[in-house]
Amino acid sequence: MNVEMSPSQPQARSMETAQPISMWPALALGLAGFLSNFDVTAVVVALPAISRELELGIAGYAWLMDAYSLAFTGSLLVAGALSDRYGRRKAMLRGNLVFAAASLMCALAWDGLSLSLARAAQGVGAAFVITGGIALIATTYPQAVSRTRAFSWLGVMSGIAMALGPTLGGIVASWFGWRWIFLANIPACALVAWSVPRVVNDAREALPRPVDVSGMAILTGALFMLIESLLHGRSSPMAFWSGSGFAILLLGAFVLQQRRRAQPIFDPAVFLNRAMAGIALLLTSVSIGYWALLVYLPPFLATAFGLSVDAGGIVMLAATLPMLLLPPVGGRSVTALGWRRHFVLALSLMTTGSATFIAALISNDPPPSWLVVAAMFLSGTGAALAHPQLSGAVVALAPIEQAGMASAATVVVRQASFAIGIAALGALLSTADRADAYMLLFAGAAMVCGLGTLSAVMLLPSKPLPL
Repeated sequence: MNVEMSPSQPQARSMETAQPISMWPALALGLAGFLSNFDVTAVVVALPAISRELELGIAGYAWLMDAYSLAFTGSLLVAGALSDRYGRRKAMLRGNLVFAAASLMCALAWDGLSLSLARAAQGVGAAFVITGGIALIATTYPQAVSRTRAFSWLGVMSGIAMALGPTLGGIVASWFGWRWIFLANIPACALVAWSVPRVVNDAREALPRPVDVSGMAILTGALFMLIESLLHGRSSPMAFWSGSGFAILLLGAFVLQQRRRAQPIFDPAVFLNRAMAGIALLLTSVSIGYWALLVYLPPFLATAFGLSVDAGGIVMLAATLPMLLLPPVGGRSVTALGWRRHFVLALSLMTTGSATFIAALISNDPPPSWLVVAAMFLSGTGAALAHPQLSGAVVALAPIEQAGMASAATVVVRQASFAIGIAALGALLSTADRADAYMLLFAGAAMVCGLGTLSAVMLLPSKPLPL
């Protein structure tokens, strides 16, 4: 948002810069966000062991991630409004409690259904934790400099969680069993519950937004039907077409319902802008071509090379470590290249990474390990350049009057695309027991990333806009 600076503002800004900034509130709030991100990425590498013990098929495997993501996506539509109405700290702590209880339920799960339901409960809790935590950062650090620094600390903690989650999750699952990945959440949640009330004050809106329960229900139902139809479409084409058709009708109903609301939570009209349409396609490409693909890398590595859970987690660093190390490079790349060329570069690397997986499978059986590691690194590098910069692109490219709505809408698009991507890639996998069966999955990821590259070429401006 552009703000005219009064004569007194430079002095105020100098004073703000000189004032010490307490990092404890940011660290306490960041721990909750770290825990949510870590749980998602740590579970990924343990999924093959969970699937074997609970005797899950490909659809059940996919639902262990999609149950969390679907619940998280739907709950985002009401979490912010409830936080504004009843208090952001209270909502965050209640979400933290739900997350802890759901983690215990995950550890005690006895079959795929009970674990998927517990994962959905985790997703609900995480939505309130993330939404409340971000809002509390804004109110706890009201000055621009301190707020920017606090969000940078959160970004570092999230990057560590995403990068090291698979490796640490693999070690925990290998040494102690996969249930301990969930049990480890409980003391961390207890630390959040103890620390946040001591360093963060509560806040709420005087005129809170209305709670959109019907919108949440319609969107969640649409995504559920689409995921189910994708996962079972191979065995029942009729179920695929009927389920997909019903999902499209529900999505249309959701669009109409949001357009008729005085204060929509998600206004699809924000993507009528040419550049924002490109951002939406890039969000979808990264969510499917990297994040959803990440879910299937552990079983691929186990099938292709016979890697144990902990060894697979270490090898996954080739795909995840760039997400921690390269975001600053992405910021400089945008400045030097502009939006279009930066995202073309990033998505081209991701496309090349998926194509390199295919080349590795074609070249030999088993595929050359160095080529698979190179493919993971290329995909991870492209995602690390693209993923963090998409948020900045939303702020820069959205019309000023739609900036807030655009930011909220892109979070929903990102999460929904991740859930759909897991199901879509799972539908391309006929069996998890042969390495060559993953070729079609990698081809699907390469196609999505290629479409993302094309959308960057056609829809994004060549130069970054002034913030």
